Amino acid sequence: MKQPSMILFDYGQTLADEAPFDGEAGTAAVLQYATRNKYRLTARQVQAHADKLNQEMGRFDPKRRHMFLLEVPNHMFTAYLYQSLGITLALSPEQIDAIFWDAASPAKPTSGIEHFLSFLQTKGIRTGVISNIPYAGSVVKARIRKLLPNHRFEWILTTSEYLYRKPHPRIFQLALEKAELPPNQVWYVGDQYPCDMTGAQNAGLFPVWYTGALHCMEEVHPETLTVSSWTELQHLLTETA
Repeated sequence: MKQPSMILFDYGQTLADEAPFDGEAGTAAVLQYATRNKYRLTARQVQAHADKLNQEMGRFDPKRRHMFLLEVPNHMFTAYLYQSLGITLALSPEQIDAIFWDAASPAKPTSGIEHFLSFLQTKGIRTGVISNIPYAGSVVKARIRKLLPNHRFEWILTTSEYLYRKPHPRIFQLALEKAELPPNQVWYVGDQYPCDMTGAQNAGLFPVWYTGALHCMEEVHPETLTVSSWTELQHLLTETA
């Protein structure tokens, strides 16, 4: 096994350990900025409608999310959601994303990630991010920089800005173009097997399944390189030097 020139990371449950999603809490935070609520809807009612829309589209269904290959940016979704319900917000689309996300899914760095990123920097291994995420790219970058203030990724690709979702090979191909590297010199680390591992492997990258922040393990794939901690991956990289 050869040491990579670059490691690309997933965001959620890889770089960051996000709390279980609470859409109603996120919606309640956003509704505080409503200047008009025609039908006096509660956060629970608005979120129930959002859940219905997402179910119609097949978004976020654990059994189907790897088949949803095109992203619906959140600014499009929330524009329809709130306006169709007669709600006007004194917020920009980016502010809606940030306020909703902070309340719905607070996050902390995964255990040991800061030390691991410092290790990569000392080894001269480049880093980047590819995330399946509907929030605005600027909002995602701001959260990652707040969580990991001592590390700068070369770039952060969000599917909200680039259309294609993992496991579609095009999002990985875009990353390789930005990296100016062949796929056999790049590793991809993520937590979702169908999106991250299958997607990376099909695009020619070396997949590493990180399970250290998973709230439950529903699958086992012994043929895949699996690590449960960043220390474990650091040891592996040290051995490949």
